[in-house]
Amino acid sequence: MSTTVLETTGISPPPGSAAELTVPLCFFDIGWLHFHPIRRLIFYNHPCTEAEFSSTIVPNLKHSLSLTLQHFPPVAGNLLYPLDTEKSRPFLRYVSGDTAPLTIAVSGRDFDELTGSHARDSDQFYEFLPPMPPVTEEENYKIAPLIALQATLFPGRGICIGVSNHHCLGDARSVFRFVSAWAETNQSGGDGRFLNCLSPPLFDRSVFGDIKGISDNLWSTTRNIPLTQSSLPVPTNRVRAAFTLRQSDIKKLKDFVMTKKPGLVYISTLAVSVAYTWSAVVKSAATAGEAADEDGTEVLFLPVDGRGRLNALVDPPVPVNYFGNFLGAVAATVEHKKLAAEEGFVAAAEAIADMIKNRVYNKENFLNDLENLLSEMLKLAGLSKFGVSGSPKFDFSNADFGWGKARRFEFLSIDEEKYSMSLCNSPDFEGGLVVGISLPRKRMEAFATIFEDGLKF
Repeated sequence: MSTTVLETTGISPPPGSAAELTVPLCFFDIGWLHFHPIRRLIFYNHPCTEAEFSSTIVPNLKHSLSLTLQHFPPVAGNLLYPLDTEKSRPFLRYVSGDTAPLTIAVSGRDFDELTGSHARDSDQFYEFLPPMPPVTEEENYKIAPLIALQATLFPGRGICIGVSNHHCLGDARSVFRFVSAWAETNQSGGDGRFLNCLSPPLFDRSVFGDIKGISDNLWSTTRNIPLTQSSLPVPTNRVRAAFTLRQSDIKKLKDFVMTKKPGLVYISTLAVSVAYTWSAVVKSAATAGEAADEDGTEVLFLPVDGRGRLNALVDPPVPVNYFGNFLGAVAATVEHKKLAAEEGFVAAAEAIADMIKNRVYNKENFLNDLENLLSEMLKLAGLSKFGVSGSPKFDFSNADFGWGKARRFEFLSIDEEKYSMSLCNSPDFEGGLVVGISLPRKRMEAFATIFEDGLKF
């Protein structure tokens, strides 16, 4: 290993903060209880020496993290999962003395190699990401920490901030809110002002009520699944690479779909970007010599932000500063042979557009999908699956700790899916997107050719 851990310190909110906070889980949280941790890396250009890092940057990061946790105490808390799931339910709890672990490290890895777009060995990135602390037991509960953080120096080149979190803590919007608040507090010199948000985060899950009794139904499906300790998925036997879709590429893809399927609606930037990538991944299997079920079905899982979907059904609407999960998921299916065909992109775009129309923008269907999320995922478990992680709406690259906009954002969670993609804004081309992919090397080579050649029309 080329990275040395210098210390791991538990960071707590400053004295005088809330002594205790208990957050019962709502139906949006319960569906993600057994999902793998979400893992992100943010790389910054910031040349400095080890001495400056240790004497100035690290103390500032610790101090600003403590100040930020004053407003986000559940982040330093734990998930309490009952040993007897018949009698009680899980909840989040923060008590005085709980801490968020912050690991400090120095790496000899090549910063420029890591932050490139070309295919890079996936395993090396886990040196900059702390594993989630172990699950323990206390009285009638398993205790699972909710977050782990790391700051890694590349002497003379830059710094990487690593964030691992349990999904039941919150969705991308909420975690982005926390990381941005930490960054802004650090940039401001840690003066204690809460600069990032107009109002402090709201953790009260009662804002939803319990629409249609969904919490009961989801918990009855979930409670027999044991809570397990997460581990890093290494060795991954994969490489990861980034591919840019420029605004002009996205327009060409939209125009191509509309030419082939003029009656389609909801041909959005997200729809064509995901459809194009999904079809290229499926096609890469045959090119790389991997076996595939020619008569099988391919499944796409797409996360869906509930904001704007459910607010029409909740009175009053959920406040914009709500912190937690407000995320559902929908699925689209396409026959493998259609997706692997020459115009597989069009077939994928049509399936996604129909899914958005019938599942995402139909509020009743969205609720039904949420209620049946786990049972539907089990039904589709044997099929070839593709997932989407991240969102250009929550660009972690914009979290400025005082070192400017990030050079590279890596969504490590895509290593855990077979297969998955990430999406974020392009730092180099306005209106463009960066697609992150994790694949075996031979298949990545095939995918890269298909992806790049497909844009030459």
